[in-house]
Amino acid sequence: MNVNDTTSAAVLEELRRRPADRRRILFTGATIVTMDPDLGVINGGDLLVEGDTITAVGHDLDADDAVVVDATGTILTPGFVDTHRHAWEAQLRRIMPDVDDLGGYVMATLAGYATVYRPQDMYIGTRLAALTAIDSGITTMLDFSHNSRTREHSDAAIEALLDTGIRGVHASMGPHFGDWDRQWPGDLTRIKDQYFSSDDQLLTLRLAALATDEIAGPALAYGPELARVAEELGIGVSVDAVFGTSSSEAVLRCAKDGILSPDVTLIHSTGLTPEAWKAMGETGTTVALAPTSDAQIGLETAIPAVDEALSVGIRPGLSIDVEVALASDMFTQMRALHAIQRMRAVNAVYGTGQQPSRITTHDVLDFATLQGAHTNGLAGVTGSLTPGKKADLLVIQAEDLNNMPLNDPIGTVVLGSDARNISAVLINGEPRKWDGQVLDVDLAALRGEVHTSREYVLNTPAA
Repeated sequence: MNVNDTTSAAVLEELRRRPADRRRILFTGATIVTMDPDLGVINGGDLLVEGDTITAVGHDLDADDAVVVDATGTILTPGFVDTHRHAWEAQLRRIMPDVDDLGGYVMATLAGYATVYRPQDMYIGTRLAALTAIDSGITTMLDFSHNSRTREHSDAAIEALLDTGIRGVHASMGPHFGDWDRQWPGDLTRIKDQYFSSDDQLLTLRLAALATDEIAGPALAYGPELARVAEELGIGVSVDAVFGTSSSEAVLRCAKDGILSPDVTLIHSTGLTPEAWKAMGETGTTVALAPTSDAQIGLETAIPAVDEALSVGIRPGLSIDVEVALASDMFTQMRALHAIQRMRAVNAVYGTGQQPSRITTHDVLDFATLQGAHTNGLAGVTGSLTPGKKADLLVIQAEDLNNMPLNDPIGTVVLGSDARNISAVLINGEPRKWDGQVLDVDLAALRGEVHTSREYVLNTPAA
């Protein structure tokens, strides 16, 4: 059995020798988990990439002049889609692993560390987060960039995404606390013109906001004024800190004002009222769950709101949130949600004789891929291995020690695999990880930059 083609330096060299726009790659003999409802799982299948696009999936595809990659013994899946991460915080990873509550996080990070960040710190944190995302199979990352103190801070965050080659969504918001230029949201016009002039590019732009004025005042709270800005720019909106009674009331106001839609994502959505959920379902509003954040930090009910979302017809995306206290990878989010929901379902009917309503491993992989893409406004671009979509895909070794033998491919991806099993990552048809290593990264230099930035942030008094 040959499982070495995605660890072969010679194959990578041949791929990179060919011009990207004319490159053809044929993966053969893989178990292909397409996450396309019409295609399902294809055993011993082939997948053809031409340029940046998946052009065929099936059996016995014509190799023609393609670079043939023997993927026997592997699982091909869509890349994971992260719907919400505060990437600039990455050099502060796990600095507060046992944070007690949201207030503790807010005061330490947003009212403290954030206030001293320079543009170069924004760049380093965001780049580190994006490279780590690629390493763990996340090919699309929404960066909820809520520390845009100056236009240079925004530029640094965007350029970090560009430099990594990730499919990035820059969701821009002004900071909660401290001194800043008050250039947001006015600067979004410049940002769009400078960085997002084309619809056919790796990066997309969204407006970021908060659900209410409780944390940082009315300027950052989503409402008719910010909705108008987003509409004029033709961009989506991601709304964070959607928790509890006050956010429920805000959701109902937004529904009444006609500013909820599929272009709006509500993040967390824990502890919301049935009335708020009804309004979200009726308007097609999308939801980004943060399973470990809700549970570990203890946001409102502390229970990821997957059942509430599904009950109104919303299939949510998944997200990482804050690396200062949480894991960085999508495998953890899928497993946490899978375990919590199934525990909750069984507990709800314990002793009654009723059958619990449990989600499946297919559900959580769907949330982490296709539904994440839908949540980020990219369902037509990524999230499934569908011909015509961009080639954002993972090659996962199914015969590694922790995965063999392959009995159920979706179960193996969700419950068995981790970053070490991902031998290759393609984003937009370009190899970004190969032979288990993220490409084109000087790790020693990056480590030096990260440590220098961290020391500056930790040793500079809050502004």
